[in-house]
Amino acid sequence: MSVPPTSTATSHHAETVLEIAEYLEELKARALSAPDTQAAVQRGYLTPTEELAARQLQASYWQCRSALLEIVLSLDPGPAHSESIDLAEQTATKQAANFLTAFTAAGVLVDAAIFLRSRFHSAASIRKKLDEPDPVLGVPGDMYATVQHSLTRPGNAWRLLQARRNYQTTRSKLVERLPGEPYDQLFLLADQLAERLRPSFTTFLRTRLHVWGRFLKTLFRRDLVGQGLFLVQRYVSGLVSEVSVKPGHQPGVPEQIRAQLLEHLRPGDVFVVRKEFAATNYFLPGYWPHAALYLGCRGDLCNLSVDGHPGFADRTALFDDCQEIAPENPHGLRVLEAMKDGVLIRSVDSPLASDSVVILRPQLSTESIADGFCRAILHEGKPYDFDFDFTCSHRMVCTEVVYRAYDGLGDMQFQLERHAGRMALGAQGLIQMALAGRGFTPTAVYSPADAEGVLTGDQAIEVLRNRTPSQ
Repeated sequence: MSVPPTSTATSHHAETVLEIAEYLEELKARALSAPDTQAAVQRGYLTPTEELAARQLQASYWQCRSALLEIVLSLDPGPAHSESIDLAEQTATKQAANFLTAFTAAGVLVDAAIFLRSRFHSAASIRKKLDEPDPVLGVPGDMYATVQHSLTRPGNAWRLLQARRNYQTTRSKLVERLPGEPYDQLFLLADQLAERLRPSFTTFLRTRLHVWGRFLKTLFRRDLVGQGLFLVQRYVSGLVSEVSVKPGHQPGVPEQIRAQLLEHLRPGDVFVVRKEFAATNYFLPGYWPHAALYLGCRGDLCNLSVDGHPGFADRTALFDDCQEIAPENPHGLRVLEAMKDGVLIRSVDSPLASDSVVILRPQLSTESIADGFCRAILHEGKPYDFDFDFTCSHRMVCTEVVYRAYDGLGDMQFQLERHAGRMALGAQGLIQMALAGRGFTPTAVYSPADAEGVLTGDQAIEVLRNRTPSQ
């Protein structure tokens, strides 16, 4: 039997879940190797060194959690129907991959929450610290309480139990439909974590009648795989609602604004963007939390004479692969962007799926921008750095792509600062550089909270000054 392949985007999600699960194991090891928590418990407070270590673990964990939530909610549950899975259809293969990915992600989320409880629940001073907000880091209050509440909510327990049963019932069909990597590793991980999704018998009895009636009609319209993904997504939607002011909000600039912003773009420019109400705004300092490097289209690479560079030659097909994700981008405009699934060439529509957008232009020659492209593309394919640490480059965050592209070219010099104890540069730091006339020039700003249209010149600078505190 020939099994249809899954899409590149779908396999990327699966690989990201595996990477995050591996990274969370690193965080667990760091937490277990930390000094004995009994000393902090006995004295009733954390020393500055202990607090810094706790904050570092907290920030990295919350970023991983937010990434898993985003992945699950981005998966397409497929059409609601009552027929059996058709093993010959590619849509059914994608649905199977989405369910396996979402189910494993849910297991990773629950496993991490249980570890937090087992490690810190008896340490009142540490629990108190994890629930304290930190205005400098943007840490929300009640983080520990929020995570633990998700473990005990009756509706969550029921949804995960039913998703686990659906996984066990359909596992043999899923294995047949999803051979090879990364799904082989995903099955191993899902099997290990499945027991974590089993609530106590008492919890199940208490919640079954309460929840069953509300979901019965919807579930019977779907096959078992569709039911499983639906249940996991309902579970995750509840978690997002706990940390997002408006969980149903879909960020994106109006079409007319999009066209105006594209007119201002040149290859080498930097997007700095903000999505309102996003859980990922936590732990990213400043009003503007995210950045992406604009590459342009294939023709722009030819004009810069970098299309023949080995780094770009090996990745030429990736410019076309993005078309699957954003068919409304007919000119093939691309960015190099680090998100939770790693450093990838993406459609320009990725950063434009934001509520507020800033375009910064590097104060560099065309030759230096071409050099920057050749440096930056070498990092394509690397995983995301949930530690936000610029002193290593095997994992990278969004602003590090810009930093490693341009630092040292011409007069461009970046000044790294300490964030949660690590040397880094937030996206707001790029705007501060532009306002100080160091390395970048503000080209265009769209900030609907401040003005209706795209601003340039002094008006753009005024908005950025109001939204960006001076260094």
